[in-house]
Amino acid sequence: MMRTGNRLAIDVGTARIGVARSDRDGLLATPVETVPREVGDLERIAELIEELEAIEVIVGLPIALSGRETPSTKDAKAFALGIARLRRVPVRMVDERLSTVSAQSALRAAGRTVKSSRSVVDQVAAVIILQSALDFERSASNPPGVVVDPDEGL
Repeated sequence: MMRTGNRLAIDVGTARIGVARSDRDGLLATPVETVPREVGDLERIAELIEELEAIEVIVGLPIALSGRETPSTKDAKAFALGIARLRRVPVRMVDERLSTVSAQSALRAAGRTVKSSRSVVDQVAAVIILQSALDFERSASNPPGVVVDPDEGL
């Protein structure tokens, strides 16, 4: 059974954070915006949670193809913990291997150059992360990923 409510997805990068959202029925993920990775980025995510009335936030967990953690994995976990500590909504981490590569391929196929795609590639990656999570929940009848405990961390 698919839960009802908007979801927000985050693709955490070192320079930018891609944000996507779902519709209330959890059918379709769409891009929202790219948030600069700087002081105030968590506050902007909190504003988006409120504005879009999100029931949860899905954060992409970048794991190496080998299954090992990378510096990006630790960074995404720390950012997810920061969101969870805002205590607005539950935060889930989901495997996002190849989401940025898939986003770049999709943009290239649409005729966008790397330079012209820079501002939206993170949003497209967030859409891919969210759509995968929505599809998983619909097929498995379970929410995807692992819930971040704001008191314990990851």
